[in-house]
Amino acid sequence: MKHKQKYLFFLTNILYIGWTLLIIVIVAIIINRNYNYAKSIALHTAKTIVNKDLAYRSWVASHGGVYVPVDKETPPNPYLSHIKNRDFYVNGIHYTLMNPAYTLSQMMKDYTRLYGVKTHITSLKLLNPKNKPDEWEKQALKTMEKTKKQYYQLEKIDNKEYLRLMNPLITKKACLKCHGFQGYKVGDLRGGVSVAIPMKNLYNEAFANSLVVSVAFLVIWLLGIMGIRFFSKKVLEYMEEKEKLYEEYIYGLVNVVEKRDSYTAGHSKRVAHYAILIAKEMGISQKDRHILYRAGMLHDIGKIGIPDSVFLKPRKLTDDEFEIIKQHVVLSYELLKNISIFDEIKEIVRDHHEHYDGSGYPRGLKGDETPILAQILMTADAFDAMTTNRIYKPRKTVAEALDEIKSLASKQFNPEIVKYTIKALKDVYIDSNYTQSLDSFLEKERLSYFYRDQLTHVYNEFYLQSNIKEYKAYDYIIWLSLHNFQQYNKTYGWQKGNIILQDIADILDSHCSQKKLYRFYGDNFLMFCSDKSFDIKELDTKISNLLRNSEIEYHLILKKTEDVELVHYKLDELLKQLQKD
Repeated sequence: MKHKQKYLFFLTNILYIGWTLLIIVIVAIIINRNYNYAKSIALHTAKTIVNKDLAYRSWVASHGGVYVPVDKETPPNPYLSHIKNRDFYVNGIHYTLMNPAYTLSQMMKDYTRLYGVKTHITSLKLLNPKNKPDEWEKQALKTMEKTKKQYYQLEKIDNKEYLRLMNPLITKKACLKCHGFQGYKVGDLRGGVSVAIPMKNLYNEAFANSLVVSVAFLVIWLLGIMGIRFFSKKVLEYMEEKEKLYEEYIYGLVNVVEKRDSYTAGHSKRVAHYAILIAKEMGISQKDRHILYRAGMLHDIGKIGIPDSVFLKPRKLTDDEFEIIKQHVVLSYELLKNISIFDEIKEIVRDHHEHYDGSGYPRGLKGDETPILAQILMTADAFDAMTTNRIYKPRKTVAEALDEIKSLASKQFNPEIVKYTIKALKDVYIDSNYTQSLDSFLEKERLSYFYRDQLTHVYNEFYLQSNIKEYKAYDYIIWLSLHNFQQYNKTYGWQKGNIILQDIADILDSHCSQKKLYRFYGDNFLMFCSDKSFDIKELDTKISNLLRNSEIEYHLILKKTEDVELVHYKLDELLKQLQKD
């Protein structure tokens, strides 16, 4: 699942980046269009102004010029002195001829003053020096000499940006009146009319529009980011919920395994806890500790596939049985390998029984061939096994368990991990309730195959041998020993002999309310009893009546528990104590 989460985070980041780049590109295009639009407005305005000027000039030219009264602003044009009728007087008023260039120049001067638009009429062959072209106008005139087309360009004037446009003035027949002496012919480029539109206001408007667009798209971008985040969060929640359900399902299976045996109850949690303590001591990262904890919780999940006859067996396994129990790690791996959320732990679970010297299973890995987390888990697993009571083997103390682990360094365990294990677990608390016992009815029934006598259904000799210390918890010990029982079986058959054994067990069972009743050596019964109303005479009478005509003799012994003191807690030692007067 982790790699899927990483992929989701990667995909989410790609969506974030992609969405951001898309918005940036769109906003950039719109802003660029806004500024290009500002330029197009400037160009359109420039063309309109020029066309207006040219239309006015054309009208003046079509009338051979216009006469106006002479004043301070409009003196006679000295560059038209070659025209005979340049000036005349009417009623004492002096009139002078204004040719198209003169009238256009005057109008441009006023237009610039009123609207801030710079206009100018100029030529490479000057009639009036005041119309001298600047550097840009010179370049425009030279270009138009070749193209005879309008020329425009963004250009700075006094560090302010303008769109400058020049329209060619083509010599017409009417123009020769004033300019023929300069050598122009019809169709020649005589000059140009230039206009410079200030871009500041247009750029300000483009900026304002772009700012509005940017704010609008910022909101859209934020909404998109929120949408992606919401979608990503929902997908992550779904993945986590799926992972949680998977883990709950698997942990449920673990619980099923642990319910099969009181020893394994809590075993997985304890192993996971011990593994984390060791890993912390080793400085393992929090991420790997989390992986290790999950592996610890599921390390025995494969035991669900091990038969009860092997899994619950309370004594040493045969070689064949051990081969079966070894399969639980493979079964664990098979259960986990096809569920992606367990990809990080499946190999740890499979390899947690590999030994440092290569003598482990299932693959016989040696040394660092085994993943370090699996080596930690193996050590924690062994520690819990040593410090938990079993029916056939009492638990070791923490110090004893750590000493044994230390003795197995470089054999079963990684010697470096052993050092950290001793430091991490030396002060760990072991709950004495971690034990394998027959305290519940369910536990008794589950393990009856191993601990119950199959004929009488009382506890068998093996359970007596394993739990002989329990006599101290009772007030009395009763031993019933049968004699001539084998001869009786030979004479009357095993079936009748079995009936007698069942009847004796029933009598003993019903005679004491608080007890542990065992059958051993075939024809012997031992009972630990704490019933205050226990009557040995009544019991003796019942047994005597049962065996009266059977030729079977019996010996019944009653002894108080306080009179029995065992050293080695062996059955033979107990029987000898009971035979003493």
